[in-house]
Amino acid sequence: MTILQAIILGIVEGITEYLPVSSTGHLIVTQYFLGLVKSDAMDAFSVCIQGGAILAVLGLYYQRVKQMIMGLFGKDEVGRRLLINILVAFCPAVIIGLTFSDLIKSYLFNAQTVAVTWFLGGVFILIFTAYRRRKGKEFEGQSLESMTWKGALTVGFMQCLAMCPGVSRSLTTMMGGIVTGLSVAAAVEFSFLLGLLCLTAATCYDAVKYGDQMVSEIGFPAIIAGTITAWISALIAVRWLVNYLQKHSLNIFGWYRIAVGIFMFGLMLMGADLLGEKPDGEQTEAKPQLELSITSKEA
Repeated sequence: MTILQAIILGIVEGITEYLPVSSTGHLIVTQYFLGLVKSDAMDAFSVCIQGGAILAVLGLYYQRVKQMIMGLFGKDEVGRRLLINILVAFCPAVIIGLTFSDLIKSYLFNAQTVAVTWFLGGVFILIFTAYRRRKGKEFEGQSLESMTWKGALTVGFMQCLAMCPGVSRSLTTMMGGIVTGLSVAAAVEFSFLLGLLCLTAATCYDAVKYGDQMVSEIGFPAIIAGTITAWISALIAVRWLVNYLQKHSLNIFGWYRIAVGIFMFGLMLMGADLLGEKPDGEQTEAKPQLELSITSKEA
């Protein structure tokens, strides 16, 4: 992998990780057009550059993270409840991910699934926002502090839907938060904070398991370049998303998902094997990662 390829993948990862558009699907398409061969090292690279996106959110939500740390030591009651909710929401991903990850890889991780979930996710967003608009509740909802552990558990189970490639962890957790009564702003914040834990677990797992192989095949400079660009692009994307959703709905992401889903179907109709073949037709071994479980990739 060249430094330029690493930078491009880092930008794609950073922009799409926390937006409700599925970073996995975007990385699949990007790797295809860059002509990169699928391997354990390549998949681990796609996971580990999440570290940049994690640092971006950690910096932006430093006060919330500090509040949870204080709550861990009994010095902040609000922070303690928020930390408990984050851990509760994380548990279903761990249990279901570890139990069914092999089955998901075998039956769901393919280009057709990504294209379908991209398209259907977009349709769902448009229907969901239209329904809330008719009810006059587009921007209404409770604050993050009012969230209960039952609401957090609901978000956690909805997050598990993102184990299906292309669904998007961010989409399911944002929608989960809204369904449980949070405002859009509060649901987005909870999604980001939950992502810190989920993505950190996935990143650490792959770094430990494939770290030596990744450095050997890809190179340390490329890993650093991808992580730095993921951090910068995630910082910009998260700030933009928070500001945008204060006055706008998620509809833009619905239309976008429909468009890229159709685009991906078009690539497959033209003969592109996005998970197992290079653009020149050379067969490669596909060992994909998932978006959510601690043995996999995300957003």
